[in-house]
Amino acid sequence: MSNRQSQRAVELFSRNYNCAQSVYAGSATGEGLSEAQRLALAAPFGGGVARQGEFCGALTGALLALGESCGKAMAADPVAGRDALYLQAKQLTEAFRTAHGAILCRELTGCALDTEAGQRSFHERELHQNFCNKLVAFAAEEVVKMIAAVPQK
Repeated sequence: MSNRQSQRAVELFSRNYNCAQSVYAGSATGEGLSEAQRLALAAPFGGGVARQGEFCGALTGALLALGESCGKAMAADPVAGRDALYLQAKQLTEAFRTAHGAILCRELTGCALDTEAGQRSFHERELHQNFCNKLVAFAAEEVVKMIAAVPQK
């Protein structure tokens, strides 16, 4: 891992926060919400939104961090800020898809986490420790690099 934020994300994930919580709280730049607020805000997004297998929670957490840090222009003027933020979000999403082959939790893990059988498979295959932690680290590293590359005003 290349930065303290991605290390913090992996640490949070190892403490059983979900993927979205870990990336969003771990990727904090020191401004905006507190870590506790970020953990609460991202809580529903683990397992592809409440274990539904949709959009990967690690990527969702990264997008939340991107929005918090880089979405100020869009918050001030939704039309003027939209294109730049959407381009960054698309670049982040595509980097994740390129690196991992998918962006949906169920495709990445091969598990239906909204079923007992899917959760059992996830745990038996130790995906939390052996796979998802890599997604958390990647998403956190990518968003921190992306945020750092944006000129701060």
